[in-house]
Amino acid sequence: MSLILKNVSKSFAEKQAVDNVSFSLEKPGVYGLLGTNGAGKTTTIRMLLGILKKDSGEITWKGKTVDRKNVNFGYLPEERGVYPKTKIFDQLMYFAELKGMKKDEAVKSINKWAKELKVQEYLPMTAEKLSKGNQQKIQFMTAIIHNPELVVLDEPFSGLDPVNTEILKNIIINLVKNGKYVIMSAHQMATIEEFCENILILNKGKTVLQGNLKEIKETYSANRVEIHVKQDISNYINEYGLTIENEANYNYIIKITEEETAHKLLNKLITSNIQVDKFEIKKPTLNDIFIEKVGE
Repeated sequence: MSLILKNVSKSFAEKQAVDNVSFSLEKPGVYGLLGTNGAGKTTTIRMLLGILKKDSGEITWKGKTVDRKNVNFGYLPEERGVYPKTKIFDQLMYFAELKGMKKDEAVKSINKWAKELKVQEYLPMTAEKLSKGNQQKIQFMTAIIHNPELVVLDEPFSGLDPVNTEILKNIIINLVKNGKYVIMSAHQMATIEEFCENILILNKGKTVLQGNLKEIKETYSANRVEIHVKQDISNYINEYGLTIENEANYNYIIKITEEETAHKLLNKLITSNIQVDKFEIKKPTLNDIFIEKVGE
């Protein structure tokens, strides 16, 4: 067990930003820290990195109390943090040296990550000339350039197109393969589902749900069925009192309250000689669960 937060709280004046939050990272992987805007995610992140002092509770890394001297961490904040008038290579060198890297070591790391992130051509340019997505990739480089053990990523895919999102996803996967501990905060629930085995959801500073995502989803009943056909089946769906949530090119997402009704619909389609290319009963998505927990 490497990172432990136990009963951690923080307030600002009269506002309780984080209220008695506990979680741990026991092995390399990606841990999902979720919540609405203002839920306490960023405050929690800044406390566990030693940037903010907690009011109470314990935060330890490998058995030692966390401070900025004993945790080799990389932090990608949600806010854009590149210097617009400074050349990319120069500011990467600056951040690398701040983390204690020697010049030749830093140059090697910059070139390695620039190649992986496909930003070599931008190194001599000032940051203001880069797109939002490429600025995000440069900021990601500053978080991992010094080979940190613990990496905290706050909205890492902000501003990225699908191609660059895939590049960053593969890098995060490789970080975990290389034994890194990653905490990810994001509003794209599909991304969290893809990466995170364990999650914590904050609402108004309090923990409203935490644990293994797969086990959490198993506690929920199926609420949708996905059916792909080659013709309009809305009449059959209406016959069973079901609601179409989405339909495109005869691919249907249908809300259900019990699986039995979905199977009855499938049998009706088959006996009516309608070709069914796909039939899948689905559990609630993390997005559904998130809205349920904090939607009020």
